[in-house]
Amino acid sequence: MSELDTRTLRKIRVAISIFIAGLILSGVTSFALHTELNWLVSMRGPNAASGFDQWLRTVRDGLAATHEKYPWLAYGTDWLAFAHIVIALFFIGPLVDPVRNVWVIYAGLAACVLVVPLALICGPIRHVPLGWRLIDCSFGILGAIPLLYVLRLKGRLRNYE
Repeated sequence: MSELDTRTLRKIRVAISIFIAGLILSGVTSFALHTELNWLVSMRGPNAASGFDQWLRTVRDGLAATHEKYPWLAYGTDWLAFAHIVIALFFIGPLVDPVRNVWVIYAGLAACVLVVPLALICGPIRHVPLGWRLIDCSFGILGAIPLLYVLRLKGRLRNYE
């Protein structure tokens, strides 16, 4: 393998590792939503009055009421977290061999693109404010960046086997 291929492969692996870390981090944070929202609301202060702060308090209060009466509903977000971790596992293939497993990169990129219509279609149905839906869309857009970078770099590999 040439020096150029070695450097390119290293860059590809860093980009995929960033994507994997993002998936795992976004998944793991789903386990403790109630605790995280309590922390975030208290950190922003009791007098914070922006629309964002009002939304955070609404979500926190909804989770608290739901958790008190129906704690088993949180099991759904546990599965959401688990799904993120499982999806991250699929990216180990391209981490090891990005040429042979490029299909995983394409599938991940498609999933990133599909985040946008999901947020924009389902968000209003679930009464999620536009700002929050745009934040959700940003996860798909930001996730696509390292994957697009990987596809660009993969084209530079010449002697990789």
